[in-house]
Amino acid sequence: MVKFNAYTNEEIIADLRQHVTASAIHSDVATLKAHENDQYGVKLASGLPLAYIEATSVADIQGVLQTARRYHIPIVPETTATSTVSGSDAIADSFVLSMVKMNQIKEIDPVDQIAIVEPGVINGDLDKAARAQGLFYAPDPGSKPISSIGGNVSTNAGGMSTVRYGATKDSVLGLTVVLADGRELKLGGRSLKQAFGYDLTQLFVGSEGTLGIITEITVRLFPIPLGGAITGQAFFKDMTTLAQAVAELRGSGAYPAMLEALDAPTVAALDRYKKTHYADNSGAMLILRLDSYNDLILETTKQILEKNGAQHLALTSDPAKADQIMQLRRDMLPAVFANGQHVMEDMAVPLSKLAEMIDYIQQIATQLHLTIYTAGHAGDGNVHPTIVWPAAEKEVPTAVITALQLMFRKALALGGTISGEHAVGLLKNQWNNEELGPEVDLVQHQIKALFDPMNLLNPKRKIN
Repeated sequence: MVKFNAYTNEEIIADLRQHVTASAIHSDVATLKAHENDQYGVKLASGLPLAYIEATSVADIQGVLQTARRYHIPIVPETTATSTVSGSDAIADSFVLSMVKMNQIKEIDPVDQIAIVEPGVINGDLDKAARAQGLFYAPDPGSKPISSIGGNVSTNAGGMSTVRYGATKDSVLGLTVVLADGRELKLGGRSLKQAFGYDLTQLFVGSEGTLGIITEITVRLFPIPLGGAITGQAFFKDMTTLAQAVAELRGSGAYPAMLEALDAPTVAALDRYKKTHYADNSGAMLILRLDSYNDLILETTKQILEKNGAQHLALTSDPAKADQIMQLRRDMLPAVFANGQHVMEDMAVPLSKLAEMIDYIQQIATQLHLTIYTAGHAGDGNVHPTIVWPAAEKEVPTAVITALQLMFRKALALGGTISGEHAVGLLKNQWNNEELGPEVDLVQHQIKALFDPMNLLNPKRKIN
């Protein structure tokens, strides 16, 4: 059956230009292809968008929404396009609405200890600006140098310091949001406490652009701790032993700010990547940081780690040496990804189940004859198993799909989640019913229908 469109693409773009006056609108094929995006070489959202819009004002965002409503055009919000779950891949005949140019730090208030930023501000840039005033921005995903605050808020990004400071949601105090119908909502504010009305601020955190377009964010900042930090590394015979040490340290009252784990294959990949010999020491590496400490905290930390089999424990307050240790964590992903085609996953389980989850991942690798590199934020039970297969195999092997299904179901059986910090996107939206249950899944769809009745905002993301 032949489908006849009521309007040509040219007519729609012309109408869009009538409502968007200050922002750049691109409809040429080269630009559209450049922003098509794909994840792991698999185009989950195939097809070129109709236009790529570089928003510079709330008024223009409202203009985009007005045109989208008239012609029923899907809108894909985007900032730096660093999603690992195909959260901002273009949808065929959509408007890709980029906030990357809305990148101003509007205010840093050292008295109220807050910052007000636009969504395109880079995480690391905000932290650097805050530190210049004696403060810091706590959420620190591995993509900190390239990911935006808007994207971090939309996905409720985690990070290496989540163990002490929480995920992004724990630092968000207020939002300005444009709804699908063009209304602008100002939610939350500058105060550290607020108990009036329903907490709509937190409803939009982690909503992945499906409920509204975030245009301004008020975040909490922390004073830089006195006395400097202690950074360290230790090695264990395996990840299970490391997980046991982490669990005891978490319950000790030492309050570490970071507890990062790398298994033996990951450490070996680092050695190949950096021409080092860390894998000679043992089977797993722990990277830790204490933001505040005294002699008792240091001694307790050492005793717990050594009691649980830590080898080659090294702690330092020297910033240069600390940065060398942290660079190992930053180099982890490029070291692993260099070994072939890959898919990196993101599961979180209760701390008491971390060792069991890690054991299970190792069993799956052996059972299915796969190479799996397991690392992650051990301090909050968040693991990132990365499955790698030969670069020549462009299609995802069946064994990889089977491994993902088995790991997801194990995480759920242990009382965990299949998305600790990377969000849902298109990659995991078919798992909603299995993780949430049918009743909660239905309520999620009802919330979506309330805020976006025409289903224009990032359709098929977050919920299927």
